[in-house]
Amino acid sequence: MTDTMNTTVESAKTFASDASDKARTFFADASSKAKSAFEKSGETMKDAAEFNKANLEAVVESGKIAAKGMQTAAQTAAEYGRKNFEATTAMFKTAAAVKSPTELFKLQGDFAKSQFEGAVAEMSKSTEFGMKLMSEMFQPISNRYTVAVEKMKQIAA
Repeated sequence: MTDTMNTTVESAKTFASDASDKARTFFADASSKAKSAFEKSGETMKDAAEFNKANLEAVVESGKIAAKGMQTAAQTAAEYGRKNFEATTAMFKTAAAVKSPTELFKLQGDFAKSQFEGAVAEMSKSTEFGMKLMSEMFQPISNRYTVAVEKMKQIAA
């Protein structure tokens, strides 16, 4: 019976030692995996913060471009208004010196034609400027969109 008891005790010791080794290995692996996951999540958070910072910078840059463009548009409109005022003033001075109604009607017709042509040309420039400004304004955001698509492709691969 002593042999059986010794064998049982030895088996229990071996079992306990194996279980202890397996538990240590399990917890060491779990700890290593948790540490790796924590480091990876830290890197992911850092990448996300940098990505969002770059997105914010793109929006700010877009706003700066828009503000500069609006300032240019306002200056252009003011210059166009000044030129129209000067042309109208000059037309009235010339109209004051006309000798006949026919001459006045011709002067008014020519003035109206030149004003209309100038307005059409200015509207064309304004439209072209607006399209260019929109393109420039959205370029930083478009660049960030391209970066986001590339990151999504990398994640999916």
